[in-house]
Amino acid sequence: MSIIGVGIDVAEIERFGAALERTPEMAQRLFLEQELLLPSGERRGIASLAARFAAKEALAKALGAPSGLRWTDAEVAVLDSGQPVLKVRGTVAARAAELGVQGWHVSLSHDAGVASAVVIAEG
Repeated sequence: MSIIGVGIDVAEIERFGAALERTPEMAQRLFLEQELLLPSGERRGIASLAARFAAKEALAKALGAPSGLRWTDAEVAVLDSGQPVLKVRGTVAARAAELGVQGWHVSLSHDAGVASAVVIAEG
């Protein structure tokens, strides 16, 4: 396997939260319903959503930041172990296939008011 692309992004949590407050429909444009909710059915906290947003930005960068990718064609899910994983479909899956991506690595973090993510596309 070889690395096809690497992306990193950060999001200021307070600023991201303010943007969601100002534009409530933005959450539906950025996230799938299962990303917005915890397994208990409660809404995820802003820090968690900011980290997921950073992961989607990092994913786009790992793919060369082409235009036309849909936010909801990338999903940040969490395994029972707590490990984050990426699920791609549609425009994102098409670009990944074009580049020969066969797997993903993703890491999320949030601390000190900042959410961050790193994505590695492997082929």
